Amino acid sequence: MRVLILSTLALLAAACAPGPGAVGPEASGIGADDLNAVAEDYVRLILDVGEIEEGYVDAYYGPAEWQAEAKAETETPAELKTRAEDLTRRLEAIAVPASAPAEVARRKAYLLAHVSAAHARLRMIEGEKFSFADEAEALFGVRPDTRPLTSFDPVLARLDAVLPGEGTISQRLAAFRGGTAIPRDRQEAVMRAAIDECRARTEAHIDLPADENFTLEFVTDKPWSGYNWYQGKSQSLIQINVDQPISIERAIDLGCHEGYPGHHVYNMLLEKTFVVEKGWVEMSVYPLYSPMSLIAEGSANYGIDLAFPGETRGQWEAAVLYPLAGLDPRGVELNGAILEIMRELARAEYTIADDWLSGRADRETTIQNLMKYGLHSRASAERRIRFIDAYRSYIINYSLGRDMVQAWVEAQGPDHWTTMETLLGSQILPVDLL
Repeated sequence: MRVLILSTLALLAAACAPGPGAVGPEASGIGADDLNAVAEDYVRLILDVGEIEEGYVDAYYGPAEWQAEAKAETETPAELKTRAEDLTRRLEAIAVPASAPAEVARRKAYLLAHVSAAHARLRMIEGEKFSFADEAEALFGVRPDTRPLTSFDPVLARLDAVLPGEGTISQRLAAFRGGTAIPRDRQEAVMRAAIDECRARTEAHIDLPADENFTLEFVTDKPWSGYNWYQGKSQSLIQINVDQPISIERAIDLGCHEGYPGHHVYNMLLEKTFVVEKGWVEMSVYPLYSPMSLIAEGSANYGIDLAFPGETRGQWEAAVLYPLAGLDPRGVELNGAILEIMRELARAEYTIADDWLSGRADRETTIQNLMKYGLHSRASAERRIRFIDAYRSYIINYSLGRDMVQAWVEAQGPDHWTTMETLLGSQILPVDLL
């Protein structure tokens, strides 16, 4: 009994101890250390899930000893689920009074949403099957529509009308894109120029750390076209997949999306705002299958248009990138029109993925649908199936995420860059964008 009493007193003492960067009880009206304690246990949970699913932890820059401890863990998905359920109960027991700063309630909601997503992912790891929409909602916090593919036929008709040449839409698009592919020996120069311009346009609006930087690598045999691996302390590794030809417009897409004001900037602002300045450890880990990803991918895609609004993109490409790639810039205007129409086809992939993952469509049907409605070549469609197999409902984060971020940012007022910076350095959830 004496041991039990001493243990209880020790636990109470620990619960009352102030945590790093905590909002003081006098400011929040609650025991802020409770949120800090849950946040630490949340990070440890995510690291442990990462040990049973490769790629689940997209970035981590918290205490190295926590990661070492995770590598030594041997817990099962069922045991990790129990821990997630316990975290949910602890979070729900924390009362946030009306007098508390808004960031306290948001922090609680953020942790609840991310613990819930981790629990859902663990259920998937155990073999539980979700429908496409149910899975997306459980992991990313929003429910996508899956429209009939025939509803996209009018968009294909518009594309058919603008593409030059003869043959099918796919044949004419392939022929056109053949003239916009960056020669392999010029890819690095073009990509670096694009990233540098994306950075300059972002720096004009957002203060970036003086020592921020990235390493650029070209890789093969990946299911994705580009990836940002954030290393912490304002450093990233940006990888570009060169399995397939890279069309000239992808240079700006990848430069903004993976770099500025996309993933590199997003992770830097989260690290600075929460980990460094507040000591909120939950932001030192990025679980890929979580609501963070809709904000990350959506803002990275919207950031392309933010950095290169309207005709400025085509003008800069024609003046700088096309000559650097040794390409004829006369097709830049038509390329822009094609891309604008193709954007409207993005959500067709939800239906295609849903049919494929559920078994309602076989591989060949899926390839044909990706070629028709996704405008992929056969090789590109086969690579896209690899991506869908690997990441499943993650695909909603790109187009649906972009549309949600754009609508929310532009509804806040005319200063889109300031609003974007606020979003990138916040714990705003996808549900908050609706």
